[in-house]
Parts: sequence; C-alpha cells; structure tokens
Amino acid sequence: MSMGLLFPAALAALLALVVPLVIHIARKSEQRPTDFAALRWLRQKPKPRSRLRFDEWPLLLARMALLALAALWLAQPILFGAADRSPYVAVVPGAQFNAATFGDSRLHWIAPGFPAIDAPRPAGPLPIASLIRQIDAELPTGTPLTIITPTVIDGADADRLRLSRKVTWRITGGAMAASEAKIASPPPLSVRTDADHRGRLRYLRAAALAWQPAGREADIDTAAIDAPLPDRRRILVWFAGGTLPDDVLRWVNEGGTVLTASDARLPDGRPALPVWRDDIGATLAEALPMGKGRLLHFTRAMIPTQMPILLDADFPVQLRALLAPTAPPARVASAEYAPLTGERSYDQPPQSLRPWLALLIALSLLAERWMATRRSRSIAP
Repeated sequence: MSMGLLFPAALAALLALVVPLVIHIARKSEQRPTDFAALRWLRQKPKPRSRLRFDEWPLLLARMALLALAALWLAQPILFGAADRSPYVAVVPGAQFNAATFGDSRLHWIAPGFPAIDAPRPAGPLPIASLIRQIDAELPTGTPLTIITPTVIDGADADRLRLSRKVTWRITGGAMAASEAKIASPPPLSVRTDADHRGRLRYLRAAALAWQPAGREADIDTAAIDAPLPDRRRILVWFAGGTLPDDVLRWVNEGGTVLTASDARLPDGRPALPVWRDDIGATLAEALPMGKGRLLHFTRAMIPTQMPILLDADFPVQLRALLAPTAPPARVASAEYAPLTGERSYDQPPQSLRPWLALLIALSLLAERWMATRRSRSIAP
C-alpha cells in the first residue's frame, strides 16, 4: 500500500501553523500585582528579565494539530492498494452450493449491486454476462475469483466471456428462474408512394398480413408522398425515387426507421452496411444509421425479376427480421460459456482517507475546546 495526494498544493495551508504559535508568544501572561511594604525602601527598581516561554503548551499543540489536519484534509489524501484481496465467490441465482465449503471467501449473488449471499435470492431476468464482466473489472488484480453456475445460463449475450484473470468455473445443479419470452408485435407500416411505385405495394400488404394472427387485418396505411409523415413509432416505407426530402431525413434523425426504394438517393458521404442477402450472397438491403434512427435501402427494385425472394414463402419472415430485428438468444449451456482469459485489467480506484481525517479533526476540535474552557475557568477571578 502507498499514499498519495490528489491536491498537494493545499499543503501550503500548513503556513497557518505560525498563527497559534505567534499568538501564544505575543500573549501576555495573566499576572496579579502584589504590594510589599519593604519594596518601597529600595533605591533601584529591579529590571524584570523576560524569556521565551510557552504557557499552556498542550493547548498550543492541540490547535496546531487541528490546523495541520485541516490542511491535510484539503490536500485529499488517498491510499493505493487497500482493496480487499480475499477470494471472491460469485453465485448465479439458481445454482446449488454449500456456503460452508468456502471458508473465509466472500460470497455474493451475481445481481445488480452484488448482494451478499445471505440476502434473498435475486429474481427476474438478469444480465449475467455483463455482471460477470463488472465483477472482473472491479476486483483487484490477482484476487481469486470463483463463479458457481447452473447447467444453463439465462442472461448471456452474443460475445463469449473474456476476463482479465483465470476463473474457477464451477457448474452445479439447479436452474435459473425462467424468464418470460417477449414476442415482439408485428411492425406497423406507413407507406408513402408515388404513381411509379404503387404497383409494388401488394408484396408489402401480403407480408404485413402474414405477420398478423388469422382473421386480423394488416397494420398498414398508404398515402401519397405529399401526405404528412406518421408517428415515429411506425416504420415508414418511402417508395419514391430521387433525393429524400429534408423532412424525411429529419424524421429519421429524430428516431424513426425508414425503408426506401432502390432508386431513392441516399445522403452523400455516408457508407451503408449490407443487412440482408439472398441465398447466393447478393445484397438485397443495406442500412445507414442516422442520428437516433435508421435508414434502410433496397438495393434492387421490388419486382420478382430483380428480387425473386418476393415469391418465396419466407419473404415475410425475412422482411420482418429486417424491419424489427429480434434480440439474440440469451440462454446458453454453462459448459460452453466458460470464460476465456486475455482481457485487460483495470486500475482499482484508490481509497480516500478524508473520512478518517474528518474524524480526527472532530476529535482534535473537541480536545481544543475542552482545554480552552478549562484554562479560562482557571484564570477567572
């Protein structure tokens, strides 16, 4: 462990130590004159001799200590390397374990805030993968880490775990509480089209109808390109050629999603990424992030001769995945999700010593007040 100062220039306040020293030196001692009858017969008055003398030196020391502690508090002292390095055991809620077998190790649930193991078991869907990464980042380098998990983890993400340390990965019985699968509702469509592209609406209508349960109408509305733009919670399909109008670009930047025809001109200087390919790898659609929204662009005309996938049975499924992507699976077998090593370690934040200095300052102030009160009572007439 080592100490440091965040604001060492504040130590200049130590110059204030001369203030109580000067006051004690310059202060005249409280004296009571006493007349002696024999002194008046002396022809020469004795010359008083003075010497440097510190009266009430405990009070002086208390005041100087108070000022020194205040100056050190302003300098913000910190302590490096004071973090707890005892073994850390993280338990995925639902895993079976025996706390007595881990001795002096620290046991915590893998949940927001990392509650102690004697707290109630956390419930609900948990981002297990991101919480494990947080534990690894917050633990000091070299601290042993053990993770106890059931056979299946619910809360993984698309990236394989990679930590800065070698982890003891223990797979036990038990199971996590199954989270309810949320099925996204079909994306509502608002089409703005000109006369040249109106014939392509039947493919969109057929896809939107396939998204709905049997007997329910498709959630799609159509209008001319000069009609008002829809609410940004709907997906705008812009079937018109040429440059996109400024109000459409502004609508996308503010959080909307728009799908444009192949002959629509994208904003210059912004490369788009392929997001939909056919069976032979040819790009069917590309995406361009814009502000808070997303611009999707067909690379081919929406006619069967240029886009044969329009006639496939899974066209509605693929179009829905383009317009409203689903989240990747969060369940994974624990044996296949054991963490890898190689991630960089993070410097641990130092521990502030200000709370301890504040306590010492309070004690010094009480001691100084007690001695000052006692002194004033002793010299009172």
